[in-house]
Amino acid sequence: MTSTELANGTSLSIPAPASPYQGDIARYWDGEARPVNLRLGDVDGLYHHHYGIGDVDHDALGDAHDSEYEKRLIAELHRLESAQTDVLLDQLGPVGRDDTVVDAGCGRGGSLVMAHQRFGCRAEGVTLSAKQADFANRRARELGMEDHVRARVCNMLDTPFETGQAKASWNNESSMYVDLHDLFAEHSRVLAPGGRYVTITGCWNPRYGQPSKWVSQINAHFECNIHSRREYLKAMADNRLVPQAIVDLTDATLPYWELRATSSLVTGIEEAFINSYRDGSFQYVLIAADRI
Repeated sequence: MTSTELANGTSLSIPAPASPYQGDIARYWDGEARPVNLRLGDVDGLYHHHYGIGDVDHDALGDAHDSEYEKRLIAELHRLESAQTDVLLDQLGPVGRDDTVVDAGCGRGGSLVMAHQRFGCRAEGVTLSAKQADFANRRARELGMEDHVRARVCNMLDTPFETGQAKASWNNESSMYVDLHDLFAEHSRVLAPGGRYVTITGCWNPRYGQPSKWVSQINAHFECNIHSRREYLKAMADNRLVPQAIVDLTDATLPYWELRATSSLVTGIEEAFINSYRDGSFQYVLIAADRI
């Protein structure tokens, strides 16, 4: 157990990583400050760590030679990533004000805020990054949501929640950092019987044969291990999570990537995403499953 000083001057106890790899991931996200995440969040104060879906509103973008074009482009990218969260929340089913939902790998907390705004529920997030948790909790205080929205520093495979506590839970582009059997065992424990689990994730396509060179580049860039869709379904079946919907979002996410590749916020990984989605070696999917 270590401690760190947060932005508000208080000290936070941080559990030691369960493995050297977890320590690497915590350091990676503690040090991450990409403009593509921060500038998009600055649009309306919702800070995400995932990608977008939907058609680009070219009318909203206007003339590419206009001095305000880049500002409008960033706002459009942010609209698409918030639309992705809306699609995930749509799949959670009925959630009431007295219910608890859990975001495993919550980043800077944008989805937690959106969940509370929509359902009025308690939204709990976990992340390995103390800086992300501090950021998310600070935003919750600024929004007056601190009694309902909270991020904690902990391993998503070993959360502090009671068995059956959650009405719904999700991973939004965070499941590639863990073993899926361990992950779904923990979601199955935390969810109440009949509760809903949702993931949106990139996964490599078994029909391609093996992970492509583009998928390998994505793994190296984010220090993660992308799974196949087949692995997701097998691990869910082994842990009492029964899929109710499987939605291929690949075509829906390409416009986001193609637009981002033209922006000032490029990180160098855009080509790998675009090419892998186009050649079929990589898929962007939503899976919603019920806990039985």
